Amino acid sequence: MADVARLAGVSSQTVSRVSNGYAGVNEKTRRQVLAAMKELGYRPNSAARALKRGEFRTIGVITFTLSTTGNVRTLEAIATSAAHEGYAVTLLPVALPTQAEVRGAFSRLEELAVDAVIVIMEVHLLDAATVQLPPHVQVVVVDSDAGDHYTVVDTDQAGGTRAAVRHLLDLGHRTVWHLGGPEGSFAAQRRTDAWRAALVEAGRVPPPLVRGDWSAESGYRAGLELAAHDDCTAVFAANDQMALGLLRALHERGRRVPEDVSVIGFDDIPEASSFLPPLTTVHQDFAEVGRLCVRAVLRKMRQVGPERGTTLVPTRLVRRDSTAPPPEHP
Repeated sequence: MADVARLAGVSSQTVSRVSNGYAGVNEKTRRQVLAAMKELGYRPNSAARALKRGEFRTIGVITFTLSTTGNVRTLEAIATSAAHEGYAVTLLPVALPTQAEVRGAFSRLEELAVDAVIVIMEVHLLDAATVQLPPHVQVVVVDSDAGDHYTVVDTDQAGGTRAAVRHLLDLGHRTVWHLGGPEGSFAAQRRTDAWRAALVEAGRVPPPLVRGDWSAESGYRAGLELAAHDDCTAVFAANDQMALGLLRALHERGRRVPEDVSVIGFDDIPEASSFLPPLTTVHQDFAEVGRLCVRAVLRKMRQVGPERGTTLVPTRLVRRDSTAPPPEHP
């Protein structure tokens, strides 16, 4: 730092202010300092700055799986938002969704020196009714049933599901079948509960639930089962990947979409508009979920945000060509 100061013709304190991004340094001086840093190959010592400030500028992220579209896109959004705020992200995948694994993950993140933790908890724990997180760590939880116990950010799963079911009923379908996600998933359960409630509120009898595992292959297998029901004219799939497999199964069984069966997905993945036919689906704003997670965790770190409560990110129905009025029967 002293070498940079001599080359730039400024004080070491000015170099420190520039390297730490503080205001109060005029633009000409800042450029001189940055040029001297570049010429000398100077890099600020992040470890020393962390010790001085008591802040590591790193957010830990715990997730149970990277195999689902929602988790990957949420993680991407968190990393992007964190970088925008000047923070790095340390990712720690957890092998099994158990309380012991969660505790172990928090211990490892503390050893890696993080300021706060975001937990993407898309599945139920195998050994506990609800997760118990360390009380001394600033935590934000994504996609869980943590409710008012923690600060939670989630997509409005129920609102998106109700919009999908209402769209199909408004088209004239007598009821809506549901291709649900895996039983252990919080998001899948909320979508299933909202599907059933929306039908009951409309005075319709919910058909039997058919489950998949989020994959297109499971959607295909379920689609073969649904295609055998002549009275199945509308299906709400819990994600777009399963809807893709469903479309293939219906095609193979001679059930036209949307002339014979209407199909709606959930997520609005980039490929949804390229399905055949283009898929009507519920759009999730993953970028906003990531932004709100980072904002919430930074506010907790600075002790200016709420300790508990849930923030829901709105969804919207994207209408394409996979839905239509039901076929007319003589």
